[in-house]
Amino acid sequence: MCGVAEQGRGGTLPPHVTAYPTMALCLFSDEGAEEVARKVSGSLSEFGVWDAGWEPPTSSGITQARRQLGRDVLRETFYRVAEPVATGETRGAWLRGWRLMAIDGFELDVPDSAENAAEFGYAGNDQSRSALPKARVVAVVECGSHAVIDAEVGPWHRSGKTMAAALLPSISTDWLLLGDRGLYSFAVFSAAAHTGAAQCWRAPTQLSLPVLKVLSDGTYLSALVDPALRGWEREEQLRVAKSGAKPDPAAAHVVRVVEYDVPDRDGGEPVCLITTVTDPEAATAAELADAYHRRWEEEPATGRLKTVLRGPGTVLRSKSPDLVHQEIWAHLLVQYAISSLVCQAATGAGIDPDRIGFVRTLNIVRRTATGTAALSP
Repeated sequence: MCGVAEQGRGGTLPPHVTAYPTMALCLFSDEGAEEVARKVSGSLSEFGVWDAGWEPPTSSGITQARRQLGRDVLRETFYRVAEPVATGETRGAWLRGWRLMAIDGFELDVPDSAENAAEFGYAGNDQSRSALPKARVVAVVECGSHAVIDAEVGPWHRSGKTMAAALLPSISTDWLLLGDRGLYSFAVFSAAAHTGAAQCWRAPTQLSLPVLKVLSDGTYLSALVDPALRGWEREEQLRVAKSGAKPDPAAAHVVRVVEYDVPDRDGGEPVCLITTVTDPEAATAAELADAYHRRWEEEPATGRLKTVLRGPGTVLRSKSPDLVHQEIWAHLLVQYAISSLVCQAATGAGIDPDRIGFVRTLNIVRRTATGTAALSP
């Protein structure tokens, strides 16, 4: 298929074979490409994508094959396979009938080549900029499993809010989407609310939240109004909301506000949540607060990619933009696959996935990948 034998003997891997060692490079991020290819060739033979008679490719051969694979194949692979993996029995994955999902962003250092600098840019400014170019990633994470199930990859200068908006089509109506104040904007919140999914975001400090009605549990109803509206238009939307009528969804949203302190963070950090779950009987203030703190499950999820898979302080391997994109999607695929295995094992054992160590699982996968594997890479 695709001239595998001919290209294999010539030193160039066909694209469908190249995908596997590209992901393996993420499993063994501190080892050279040629050594990684040697590690996984035995397993690939078991899956019929490697001829045992081939010599493992050189580092330059792997780079050439990765260029042939391009930036899009692994991205499309991720889009086709990544989906929520928690079941109804997975602990910590649900609030009543809502699947807990989180959206947040992070950055990755990429090699300081001229091509990468032009594509991704540096953080900061000319007077004080980052040492390396940075790629920005905004990801949607399933809180229960820690699996990244959707992502957008772009240059540092691209707004995280714009990238978050690009992920909204993936939202399902049974989700409770948890968002950080850094990604909040009226446009993003409004677009997410229009999907029919429930929303729960931490409000930015400067956000105006007029009290429309105090509810029985001490929370209150407020209105988010499009800041682009003129003064009299904003007042009209507030008047409609105060009357109990539904405002124009393109201009305003009635939300419930949950305020509380976190005693063990920064000496009593105040938290203000805004949610589309306006009925206290549908979800209590305590339940919403607990659910929001599940949003921090996104940080361990992305941390697994940034510091466990990639290694703390490690820069990505790729010196060209196409290969940087390819490498990031390979990392996301590997993170998803390992998180899925952890979630399935934990659900079967009736325990929270948090109780199964990611590093220990990663080491098992690494050992499996270098021998006769029981699961396809």
